Amino acid sequence: MPRIADRFRGFLPVVIDVETGGFNSRTDALLEIAACILRMDDFGRINIAETISTHVEPFQGSNIDPKSLEITGIKLDSPLRNALPEKEALRRIAQPVRKELRATGCQRAILVGHNSFFDLSFLNAAIERTNFKRSPFHPFSSFDTATLAGLAFGQTVLSRAVQSAGLDWNEAEAHSAVYDTERTAALFCAIVNRWKILTGF
Repeated sequence: MPRIADRFRGFLPVVIDVETGGFNSRTDALLEIAACILRMDDFGRINIAETISTHVEPFQGSNIDPKSLEITGIKLDSPLRNALPEKEALRRIAQPVRKELRATGCQRAILVGHNSFFDLSFLNAAIERTNFKRSPFHPFSSFDTATLAGLAFGQTVLSRAVQSAGLDWNEAEAHSAVYDTERTAALFCAIVNRWKILTGF
């Protein structure tokens, strides 16, 4: 039986997307985070198994650029946000990831993201700010679907890469953490599974 731990050298790929108040992970607010846990089937193909998401309360003194809110459509004063403090938000994401690590025999999660440095930098900044213990994520390694899609399809923009992979893209739903995470996860799965067909690995 194929194991995801064997495919990725003991790492569990977890797709992460964050929505933020700007581009600086040290000064700008983390506003939303979503994660897709991937699982391998009996034929060695990876698929989306579970999506977890949460809105996040801006940390004290954080910067929020109004232009960022225009792009994401996040309404900070909406009662439907049910935002969690950063540490609780991290716990909400980390708990199911740790559970999957135990179930798969993987040693650590590795973040998958489109321009993954951005998402990893905000994740690491929140971990440092909250003194969050036992993060399941590798602190500096990641899989970047912008790079992988550039190699596989000649496209680096998420919407174009997704469509080049033969997947659906809805511009009206883009820039929410859940939608972008699930599209990025579908793109990553398409690339990895296509590689398996072409190479047998």
